[in-house]
Amino acid sequence: MLYGLGAVISFVIAAFCFYWIRTTESSPLMLVIGIVFGILTIVFGGLFLAGRINKTEDIHVTE
Repeated sequence: MLYGLGAVISFVIAAFCFYWIRTTESSPLMLVIGIVFGILTIVFGGLFLAGRINKTEDIHVTE
């Protein structure tokens, strides 16, 4: 659950940074921050989805 929240927050920050770059004359620092939070969104989203997989139960081909 915490990884999902981290992914959402990272996405919001990355979206804000890229919106800020498009609307104003900004520094390259905002681009770097946007890219870092974009990567964090992917990482947190992957960790969130990896935790949703049931690793204890065997899944048979016919199911």
